[in-house]
Amino acid sequence: MKKQKSIILKMDEPLPISNPFDLLTEEIILAILDSLNDDAFAKKSFSLVCKSFYFIESRHRKTLRPLSTDLVLRTLKRYRFVSELDLSLCPRVDDAALTQIASSRSSLRSINLSRSRLFTHNGLSSLVANCAGLVEIDLSNRAELTDTAAAAIAEAKNLERLSLARCKMITDMGIGCVAVGCKKLRFINLKWCLRVSDLGVGLIAMKCKQIRAMDLSYVPITEKCLPPILELEHLEDLVLEGCPGIDDAGLATLKHSSKSLKTLNMSNCQNVSHVGLSSLTYGAEYLQHLFLAYSLSVTSDLAKCLHNISGLQSIKLDGCSVTTSGMKAIGNWLASLKELGLSKCLGVTDECLSFLVQTHKELRKLDITCCRKITYASIDSITNSCTSLTALRMESCSLVSKDAFVLIGQRCRFLEELDVTDNEIDNEGLKSISRCSKLLTLKLGICSNITNDGLTHVANGCSKLKELDLYRSSGITDEGITAIAHGCPALEMINIAYNDKITDTSLISLSKCMLLKAIEIRGCHSVSSVGLSAIVMECRQLMVLDIKKCTNINDNGMIPVAQFSKNLKQINLSYCSVTDVGLLALASIKRLQCMTILHLSGLTPNGLAAALLACRGLTKVKLHTSFKPLLPQSLFEYMEARGCVLHWRDKAFR
Repeated sequence: MKKQKSIILKMDEPLPISNPFDLLTEEIILAILDSLNDDAFAKKSFSLVCKSFYFIESRHRKTLRPLSTDLVLRTLKRYRFVSELDLSLCPRVDDAALTQIASSRSSLRSINLSRSRLFTHNGLSSLVANCAGLVEIDLSNRAELTDTAAAAIAEAKNLERLSLARCKMITDMGIGCVAVGCKKLRFINLKWCLRVSDLGVGLIAMKCKQIRAMDLSYVPITEKCLPPILELEHLEDLVLEGCPGIDDAGLATLKHSSKSLKTLNMSNCQNVSHVGLSSLTYGAEYLQHLFLAYSLSVTSDLAKCLHNISGLQSIKLDGCSVTTSGMKAIGNWLASLKELGLSKCLGVTDECLSFLVQTHKELRKLDITCCRKITYASIDSITNSCTSLTALRMESCSLVSKDAFVLIGQRCRFLEELDVTDNEIDNEGLKSISRCSKLLTLKLGICSNITNDGLTHVANGCSKLKELDLYRSSGITDEGITAIAHGCPALEMINIAYNDKITDTSLISLSKCMLLKAIEIRGCHSVSSVGLSAIVMECRQLMVLDIKKCTNINDNGMIPVAQFSKNLKQINLSYCSVTDVGLLALASIKRLQCMTILHLSGLTPNGLAAALLACRGLTKVKLHTSFKPLLPQSLFEYMEARGCVLHWRDKAFR
């Protein structure tokens, strides 16, 4: 009887669950996948947990960026719900591939073909005919596409975004076809379309009434196409950068501006002065962002023509000649600027800059790079008036004394970005700046007065730091880098190039920063394969690696790079001790796109040829000209057909 009771008890127990993940609902799994969107390897690992995860992950993915042309059809077969296809890493997409894509993915809404070189108008016709829901196509950099391709695109009746940047063979006729066929266009990019004129641009403006943004940079247009553009009811963003055909005389004929315009870019328009700008912006009451870099002089007349635009939030005057009267007039604007760019502006002084910031106290971003006349007085005024600054760029402000940098930390606690490259900042300045607990980016290149003590303060106070530049900051040693590694675990990018006191100890410490994506250690002669191995074994998200002139790094460092750095996209091996063996090992990194391999003494023509053939994802390689006559012409033709550009350099060995 007792025995029978024990059997009953066992039968009442819950059955063991073979897969505990089956208890998770699909909603929970989708939420987990949403949080992994920025890490492709994490999503892949997730999909391999069990069959249900594998199936759900394939349904969850809506965007796809294959690493090579060979993978396109295979990945599309697995990911049947993809609506956005980025083929920018697939240079060998031809008409047949486009036809297969179109027939298998009729729900496609967006496609990027900006690096694909082999398809013609026939492939585009098939794509458009089968994918009626297409709303975005990027054909940038296809210089050989003609009007027949534009005519094929014109059949995409639902198209909203189209980029034809650098499609230099397309003329007004092709653009006219697009204008007639694509009435729903909201964005069009015609940058560097050198055969498009006022006629084609005007047709777009007259036929496509939903246009929100137009990029006409370096297009040979004049003011004749502007009236229909400015009449667009929904136009918000207009780029006219580098258009020499637009001048004051032509702009003076305009009757009004666009009332809906929010962003206007007139950079590099050498024939436009404040007179033409006044005509173009008259009545633009909603204008918020204005780009005038490397164009007109900043005078009181210029400032007066923009005085009444009360909604203006940012203005970029980089490279312009500045007058004191012009700067003071900007200080009297009705608008309260949030962003101001004065990089490389001649004429910026303490007097005019101090006056300006005292009235524009709401500034969030300020760029005074290479304003070589300003001193402590300017920084005193900036930090006293603009206490809500989030970004301050002041590279090469050589007259600013070291005491000024203490003010930055004392008064601007909300800083997220600070660039003080090539300045007199010292440890006391860094101690003060360490109070900026929100700091994400700190650039201290060529700052010879800072040492490990200053970096230790930064490490203790700026735990959110993601980017640190210490290029040629010669007072830094392993001690300072170790402090940063322990205090800034979120670090994603670090540049310690040409600091000869840095050794493997620094790299071993930095290996604890597991989010590291880019590291530059060129010219650090004491670094070896041991330190490099430590970095790549722990920092699996590494995408950019520069070890130029690290002569103690050899093939023993390349093997772990190949094994662990599966996200690596760019590497510079110049002057290292890497041979054929190490270079060939990198072929296993499928994401590798760019390599610079100058003056590798252990590299042979046969080894180089084998590596180029094996690294199938390469798009750009920099090589020394001495190899050119030693490699077969067929190799060059093959690499070109695969979409890889070889850049030959005739640099002497240093």
